[in-house]
Amino acid sequence: MTTMNKNTAAPSMHITTPLFATDYNVYINHTDAGGIVYHANHLVFFENCRRDWFTKLGLNGYFLQTDDGEIQHFVVSQADLQYKKAILLDEVINVRIDKVELKPASIVFYQSIHRSAPNEEDIAQKSNPLANTTLLSRAKIVIACVQNQITPDSASNHSAPMRPIRVPQKLRESIEQALTQHANN
Repeated sequence: MTTMNKNTAAPSMHITTPLFATDYNVYINHTDAGGIVYHANHLVFFENCRRDWFTKLGLNGYFLQTDDGEIQHFVVSQADLQYKKAILLDEVINVRIDKVELKPASIVFYQSIHRSAPNEEDIAQKSNPLANTTLLSRAKIVIACVQNQITPDSASNHSAPMRPIRVPQKLRESIEQALTQHANN
């Protein structure tokens, strides 16, 4: 008979190194009168983190120009957020990209926001800064790649469509390279 150790961590509790993580300060404009970050500002922090990661990868962010001069960009097509604990005024939070999935015409980001809660041992050793944190929120955000169909003739027509397109090759290659490097580390 096999027994499981009660101290065995479940796979979901396993601490993994994020693809990208960065710290942000929480300012008064992020919060309500009680000093708690507005729920919508979680999305702002996730957005800033994605943009900072794209910049680190050497990409121009959300607007890419094709060889024939057409503009491709990204829109959020789905956001699934789970709020766990309040984010407070004057905190420094760590926003992460935990996982990325590349689809033909979209990119799926799994992200999280954490509060550092170091204990004395971690401060002394600085062994693993990810080991002693509190999860504040997490999200699955789908970014769709689209192309505007606006022409000078249709600029006054506010219903000019955007059409979904494949994720641009340069972006796909940059993300695949980052995923490979992360897996090898």
